[in-house]
Amino acid sequence: MRPGSVLILRGDEIDALLTGHELEILEAVRQAYIIHGRGQSSLPHSLFLRFPNDDLNRIIALPAYLGDGFDLAGMKWIASFPGNLQQGLARASAVLILNSARTGLPEAILESSIISARRTAASAALAARTFRQGQATPAAGFIGTGVINLETVRFLSRAVPDIERFVLFDLDRERAAAFADKARAVLPEGSKAEMVIASDQREVLRSCPLVAFATTAVKPYVSDLSDCAPGTTILHTSLRDFTPEVILAADNVVDDVDHAVRASTSVHLAEQQVGHRAFLRGTLADILEGRAPAKANPDQLTIFSPFGLGVLDLAVGQMARSLALESGQGTVIESFLPTTGV
Repeated sequence: MRPGSVLILRGDEIDALLTGHELEILEAVRQAYIIHGRGQSSLPHSLFLRFPNDDLNRIIALPAYLGDGFDLAGMKWIASFPGNLQQGLARASAVLILNSARTGLPEAILESSIISARRTAASAALAARTFRQGQATPAAGFIGTGVINLETVRFLSRAVPDIERFVLFDLDRERAAAFADKARAVLPEGSKAEMVIASDQREVLRSCPLVAFATTAVKPYVSDLSDCAPGTTILHTSLRDFTPEVILAADNVVDDVDHAVRASTSVHLAEQQVGHRAFLRGTLADILEGRAPAKANPDQLTIFSPFGLGVLDLAVGQMARSLALESGQGTVIESFLPTTGV
């Protein structure tokens, strides 16, 4: 591509480019976490655009820079409108802009709801693989049957391949049944893992040593995890499901402490209650780099609460861009920028 040109990638193109590259995405996410943990990134706090008298809908800006081989800047602009689901529309929509860190010029504009969902799911699956080293995981549970947990099925089935049973719960049983059909389609070829629809949330907690929460909850509604077996791992990608008491009783790991403890997340509410952050053991990067063990106590329940870092979007977006350029996909807008400098 010539300087001043921009690559445009649509959602269906992103989907086709990334499908089949799940292990590479997991590795890109792992590298991004390590680079960020070493301080070779720039990651301002996400900016939440909210609307008057509306606690549910929001649009979030995530600017980021990722160094050490990536040398890439950019920003994701992602909207979350849960009411869209009742209109047959997607809850989340997003755009990712990739800029050269050398010149600052924009190089790509990507539909990013797919990138966002897959980097989120890959983050959760990487955490599950890391926390559950040496532990059998015959069943994985899913609270909430939307796009994020569908992608989590995709990545968990690669990262934790001993899962034989996926136990699903949603307040809407028909939605859970439809999810089961979609989930079978994203499993690796030849997988014989079964999909089971649970009658309630407690059934999931009782039967699964690994549970992924991905709901649209804006306030905590889970005050008791005593149904979980000792050593259970919770992937808390929706961030606001648990009361402070649940958080304070668990072994807590986040992706970035300063990012996770804000915006009324469960860990933020816990900090407000006790006035400190000592209940957070560290970050996933700390464990990946050997600065902390995978488990503090083998019998304690571990909760991973990833706020969602813009550096992950850059890493996966760069992969999609590279794959597109290698295969000649996407639309290149020549001379997108003015020919005269400003």
